[in-house]
Amino acid sequence: MDQQETFVAVQKNHEGDIINFKTSSGRVISYRKALTEVENGTIAGVNIFAGKDGERYIRSNADGEPTNNLDNLPTFF
Repeated sequence: MDQQETFVAVQKNHEGDIINFKTSSGRVISYRKALTEVENGTIAGVNIFAGKDGERYIRSNADGEPTNNLDNLPTFF
C-alpha cells in the first residue's frame, strides 16, 4: 500500500464502545483488524496502548485537536 489510511468514521455498540472503523479509502474494518493494521503501519494518526485491564486499545495521536479524537468522529451504520 503506497499511502497510509486514516480513520474517518466509527461504528459503536449499544454501550458506546467503538466496534468498527471506516477508513479514508472507504473500507470498513473491525476493531481487531484495526489493531493489526495500526501495528503494521497501515493506519496513520493513531497508536496502540495497553489499558489497566491489560487489553490493547487504539487511540488518536495527541495533537491538541479534540475534533479528530476517535470518539468524536462521525458514526456510520
